Amino acid sequence: MKESIISFKDFGFKYTAQAEPTLKGINLDIYKGEKILICGPSGCGKSTLFNCLNGLIPASYSGDATGELIINGKSFRDLDIFTLSKITGTVLQDSDGQFIGLTVGEDIAFAMENDNIPLKEMKERVVEAAKKVGLEAFLNHAPHELSGGQKQRVSLAGVMVDNVQIFLFDEPLANLDPAAGKKTIELIDQIHKDTNATIIIVEHRIEDVLHRNVDRVVLMGDGSILLDTTPDKLLSSDSLIKNGIREPLYVTALKYAGVEIKEEMHPGMMDTLILSEEDKKKIREWMESIPDKDIDDNRPILLETKNLSFSYPNGKKALKNINFSIKKGEMMSIVGRNGAGKSTFCKVICGFEKESGGYIYLNGDDISNLSIKERAEKIAYVMQNPNQMITKPMIRDEVALGLVLDGRYSEEEINERVDGALKVCGLYPFRSWPVSALSFGQKKRVTIASILVMKPPVIILDEPTAGQDFRHYTAIMEFLKSLNELGITIILITHDMHLMIEYSERAVVFTDGEKIADSRGEQILTDDTLLEKASLKRTSLSSLANLVGVDETMFIRKFIKYDREARK
Repeated sequence: MKESIISFKDFGFKYTAQAEPTLKGINLDIYKGEKILICGPSGCGKSTLFNCLNGLIPASYSGDATGELIINGKSFRDLDIFTLSKITGTVLQDSDGQFIGLTVGEDIAFAMENDNIPLKEMKERVVEAAKKVGLEAFLNHAPHELSGGQKQRVSLAGVMVDNVQIFLFDEPLANLDPAAGKKTIELIDQIHKDTNATIIIVEHRIEDVLHRNVDRVVLMGDGSILLDTTPDKLLSSDSLIKNGIREPLYVTALKYAGVEIKEEMHPGMMDTLILSEEDKKKIREWMESIPDKDIDDNRPILLETKNLSFSYPNGKKALKNINFSIKKGEMMSIVGRNGAGKSTFCKVICGFEKESGGYIYLNGDDISNLSIKERAEKIAYVMQNPNQMITKPMIRDEVALGLVLDGRYSEEEINERVDGALKVCGLYPFRSWPVSALSFGQKKRVTIASILVMKPPVIILDEPTAGQDFRHYTAIMEFLKSLNELGITIILITHDMHLMIEYSERAVVFTDGEKIADSRGEQILTDDTLLEKASLKRTSLSSLANLVGVDETMFIRKFIKYDREARK
């Protein structure tokens, strides 16, 4: 008989500052050694459930709990956050917020220092944990010198040294490039096999998590558990789409082709999917029915760089002779591994950093000598980390700030623009809230809203949809698409290959400060050499095309065309 390690019994929780409970009637048993995926739309209660397990509720967030939560045989009411930290180890979405030590080794050792572990034993355990996550060569590095994926591994090693029984992962893929995300899921799977610990993953990116098998998927909505089932059962239903969660692309393609998805087909993972010859025929016929025609693009170039270079004060070259152009009214993506130079390139364009060489042209005019303020009127930048942009305590004031400082808009027009942006970004119900009450993902939407109200001719967005559920992802991207259709030029810095192929006309690939490709998304995602250099990965559409026996580049291109039409 399976032994429960976590048990929610008619559990509810209401924050002190809120009138209605965030969690309602939660009944859930998680057993020792299980690997569980928890998903659901933003605001469904995932984070609150997560914080009940790691002790931040009630230690950091006060409120009233009803029912019972048993963790490792004890009521959570009897477990202080220190005691609970010896049972559960948490890896946060924002790794930078979890670092304590000045070096990787110090950070991994932090918990043991608090426990007064002898130095010899501490060093041995630090090295052992670092080896398990592939960081033994980085023990003397400062955490900020590492890539996003490496930072996450430091956090993981820091909780592994305590030999915890439960690992909690809060959106572990949100800030990682595709290849690093894939490696993270593989690492989590390996740790699960090696330790037999219980693993709970909270994540929006279902397809990426299901790169490796999970025992169950728990789907949440409006503070309750809507579904507790296996991946095969989940993906043979329409529960994800109904609740604002993106289905894996191969599942969407199967449905478009008229294939009935059944549990016995094992659709929970692309690697386990079984298709009959009749199903394969349906997919081939569907692909052949989609016309494939290129459209000539005669739009003028709006923004261009020639031999653009940038070096840090220590002499390290971050950008090397970048020749780049984007046409007026185009929407394109910049992709590549963490630290490839994508964000640095855009910061130089905006004037946040001064180029070491080369030229920047807007409408044919050299803008290299324009101030940040002058450039900001024409090129807006939404940063990846929302905490670096937010200056006002209240949401509405933050979104309105640019319009207020501009001084040209009436109060009525400011209110109209602010309300519109808040609605598109899913923040209108929270318009009177303080920013501090929001999650990381919600803060991200505040920064996007504060830029959208300004309607600049060029918008650069650094990971605009990171941490967003499919409903908010779609709302934000469709709004950006509507702006783009009005002639606004949009540059997306992204790790999301779905976003790249769904919304970008083309993509530029960076690696080690160099531009190594400028092509259509489907061509990039089927080029093995390019994928390896740029730390990208194939989508499940490639795997499906290979399973069916059709050209994967053509299959992806036609899927994109069909999908865009289907979602209009």
